Amino acid sequence: MIELEKPPHRTPPAPPASLEHRSLRDGAFWHALPHYAEVDEATFLDHVWQARHSVKTPEELFETIAGVVDAAFIADARHGFEDAPMAVRVSPYLLASIDWSNPYDDPIRRQFIPLRSTARPDHPRLTLDSLHEQQDSPVPGLIHRYADKALFLPLQTCPVYCRFCTRSYAIGPDTAGVDKLALGKTPEAWGPVFEYIREHSEIEDIVISGGDAYQLAPKNIALIGDALLAIPHVRRMRFATKGLAVMPMKILTDPAWVDALVGVVERGRALGKEVVVHTHFNHPSEISAITQRAAAVLFERGVYVRNQTVLMRGVNDDAATMLLLVKRLEYINIHPYYVYMHDLVSGVEDLRTPVQTALDIEKAVRGATAGYNTPTFICDAPGGGGKRDVHSFEWYDRETGVSVWTAPSVKPGTYFLYFDPLAALAPAMQARWGVPELQDRMIADALAHAGGTVAALA
Repeated sequence: MIELEKPPHRTPPAPPASLEHRSLRDGAFWHALPHYAEVDEATFLDHVWQARHSVKTPEELFETIAGVVDAAFIADARHGFEDAPMAVRVSPYLLASIDWSNPYDDPIRRQFIPLRSTARPDHPRLTLDSLHEQQDSPVPGLIHRYADKALFLPLQTCPVYCRFCTRSYAIGPDTAGVDKLALGKTPEAWGPVFEYIREHSEIEDIVISGGDAYQLAPKNIALIGDALLAIPHVRRMRFATKGLAVMPMKILTDPAWVDALVGVVERGRALGKEVVVHTHFNHPSEISAITQRAAAVLFERGVYVRNQTVLMRGVNDDAATMLLLVKRLEYINIHPYYVYMHDLVSGVEDLRTPVQTALDIEKAVRGATAGYNTPTFICDAPGGGGKRDVHSFEWYDRETGVSVWTAPSVKPGTYFLYFDPLAALAPAMQARWGVPELQDRMIADALAHAGGTVAALA
């Protein structure tokens, strides 16, 4: 008897929900906010109009959202700004992207507008400069931690100010609680940075951040790019900007800035050097049809873009949201590169998650898309240990929330500690963290399990 061949296996068509990443917010969505109801498309897409109409004080914000939120929300936000380490600056594009029918739960609102009602006390081991960047700064405006890489901070302004900013010690204007550290923010002050890089032939990779490279004038994009390209041992350069996420229309309506960036990319390519852009999206709703058009401009002109996300409670701390973000980024040709554990910075404990959350989400995301488009989940080890794969801790006590990390290639023999937010711990454990002697004991126990001692602590 001859057996018939079995038909080849056929996977059923994908359900519509699995293609949600292709559905981008389009049309005049900003008209839903009464303050922008009369703004036409050409005006809304003008980057100059966006910058001029960005809210820069709490009162400007309250005027913009008047009539769409109740008095209780306004009072809550007013008190939230009183305690915030970052000043307010939010673009019309972002404000129009917030769901004002439910502002308390909106993931974009959480990132930029603090509320007193959701605030949580800082973990007792938090510091303003948790990454100890100033200790790794040989000249103002330069961080040199990894042997072959340096971080150049040529300015301290951004198109928007994020509540969770790692550099809240320096970025933006002073606030009631923080006098900002001055960075070298003029071309005249950049000379020592370029000289230091020239003198250190081991440095091959430069990140230009700040602040935000979006705020650099085109002539300064070219100045910085050409100065670094002229240094023979500099092989890679990354311009870091959150601009694509918060004001994508600049790519569409500021040809001089785009031309300057593309010029550096092309001159680098001619020299056999890599020049790319690193950007920062945290939630799928930050990506609109405007973003897609902006990303297409860079893609078509040969500018490679990578994304770095911060893991935040109530923003992207579930697998479905993170996967949608990853898929939507790759759909518009932006490479999902990193997902950071939220740094141990003051004033934003309501946004931090436990390390376990990152472990769980990474497991869910891996395998859902191509490996090269799967971001690496990392902890930037407090105290200057640098970026560590979130799975690479030496010890992690879920009860105390203490994780211990090492960085053999960065600072050998040193141990670094990350602390889960207190709200993620059992009430009895939260109480223990209120007693300094018990804090020291929990830290010593964690170090002992990891094979280290307090003497080796960063």
